[in-house]
Amino acid sequence: MLTWMLLFVPIAIVLEFAAPAHHLVVFLAASLAIIPLAGWLGRATEHLAERSGEGVGGLLNATFGNATELIIALSAMRAGLYDVVKASIAGSIVGNILLVLGAAMLAGGLRHQEQRFNATAARSQATLLTLAAIALVIPAAYNAVIAARAPKGLQSLSLYISLVLLVVYALFLVYSLVTHKNSFSGDPNLKHDSDQARLWSKGKALLVLTVATVLIAWVSEILVAAIDPSARQLGLSNLFMGVFVIAILGNAAEHSSAISAAMQNRMDLTLAIAIGSSVQVALFVAPVLVLASYFINATAMDLAFSNGLVLSLLLAVLITGQVAGDGRSDWLKGVQLLTVYLILGLAYFFTPDTPVS
Repeated sequence: MLTWMLLFVPIAIVLEFAAPAHHLVVFLAASLAIIPLAGWLGRATEHLAERSGEGVGGLLNATFGNATELIIALSAMRAGLYDVVKASIAGSIVGNILLVLGAAMLAGGLRHQEQRFNATAARSQATLLTLAAIALVIPAAYNAVIAARAPKGLQSLSLYISLVLLVVYALFLVYSLVTHKNSFSGDPNLKHDSDQARLWSKGKALLVLTVATVLIAWVSEILVAAIDPSARQLGLSNLFMGVFVIAILGNAAEHSSAISAAMQNRMDLTLAIAIGSSVQVALFVAPVLVLASYFINATAMDLAFSNGLVLSLLLAVLITGQVAGDGRSDWLKGVQLLTVYLILGLAYFFTPDTPVS
């Protein structure tokens, strides 16, 4: 399916030049083009992950899976769409731990009655998500209470929090890859269905990664330019577009990789992809975007997310910590995560178009 959907890549590029005024058609074509590109990017990282173990493999999947979101966010930032950038950051975090992990647990649970994973690794990542949620609550509270008296303080606070989060993420990499790597390596006695004979060579995987990343960057520029007029034409808010539409497109790579791993009974890799991707967005992608904004636009981006986005993050982190805390999963847990995501989606769908920042 991913192969024939690649036809939308040249279609989106041609439409951008031949029919730029038809924003909705361009947006739909670019959206459909992003999905197979993200899928191929995820497939390439999955082959690299097979050669690297569950911990490093999950990190590779999360990193290259988040490349799509980072590229789209940078394109939106250059266009001055900070509300879309913040919404896509929140949507990516929520989408990975509710939609991606929920779909993976459901798919894996339908094939295997009960699946096990390392609870220590899962709890450590869930704790990091709680830390990230706290880091986003503080700027929002500052913006609501103090920013009117010290308007420049919010940007300074966001900058220093971003630097702290980057340090914490670096320490987490040391923890997961060096000092406590056994907790993230998966169960060596657990059988799964991967086929070593079908693995791509490292050169082929890297070539696919490079080509997919370049094309994603190109199509993202087309997608972002069509977001605002398409949202108005569809009667949707930029908030809904950022939190759900853009985030789902950006999470396409994680979807395919996490669900595939869960169906192979590799839940450690599934959690490393889904929760690990959210951790990376919160502790690495968001701070990098704040730092990048100082060089891209005259006005830097802050971390003062709206109350609705912060509440969504807190609720998503809360239920994920409960679901991942006991080291086991089944299809019902997947349904529970997907239900929370659906409820949040309905709330944002009926939210009027108001500025996020």
